[in-house]
Amino acid sequence: MKILAMDTTAKVSTVSIVNEDRIIAEYSINLNFTHSQTIMPMCEEILKTTQTQLSEIDAFAVCTGPGSFTGLRIGISAVKGMAYALNKPCIAVSTLDALSRNVLDFDGIICCVMDARCNQVYNAIYENQNGILEKITEDRAIILDDLLEELKLLKKNIILVGDGADLCYNKFKDVLSNIRVASISNRYQKASSVGLVAVDKYNNNLFTTCNDLIPQYLRLPQAQRELLAKANKK
Repeated sequence: MKILAMDTTAKVSTVSIVNEDRIIAEYSINLNFTHSQTIMPMCEEILKTTQTQLSEIDAFAVCTGPGSFTGLRIGISAVKGMAYALNKPCIAVSTLDALSRNVLDFDGIICCVMDARCNQVYNAIYENQNGILEKITEDRAIILDDLLEELKLLKKNIILVGDGADLCYNKFKDVLSNIRVASISNRYQKASSVGLVAVDKYNNNLFTTCNDLIPQYLRLPQAQRELLAKANKK
């Protein structure tokens, strides 16, 4: 079984091919390129380098949110197109669930945070104990001060993962002595982590068709939020 996994929810473009036994290959780019410029060439190159025919891919996995609205649409559209052409299943993966897999060697609280602007982060909290990972909150958009209050109640060591890690660390470090930031190699989105989640979901028949693959937005786009704010002032 082979899964082609990708993540375009933030600045990093990342693609991987995984199976049940190993990460076969992974490409990542963290530059100021748009995902529309990078993601399909990366898919073509990873297939070419691993000598894998697209028809050999059994399922296509993609992060469906939270994240950049434009990035989500690009990644989901790419996967939908490939899956439709081959009549293969799709696997929807939470961006935060995938990030939590970046640091499975950390025993304690894994706090996944993506910068959502406006003093908020997209967040989910996990507890990893002896290699058993438990998700203890839902995916959500949360104000930094509210997240800090929650983390104060957790007495175990905490690691921050995601592009909001530095933002949170700088705000929380003077209050929380038990907090640290994931290493630079594990801090950002990795398609191999998307693949790890996808393998588990595939084995448990948690996949869907390309027609049912949709973004999971945790809040309205900025333009809609601004329109609602203006309407509420009237």
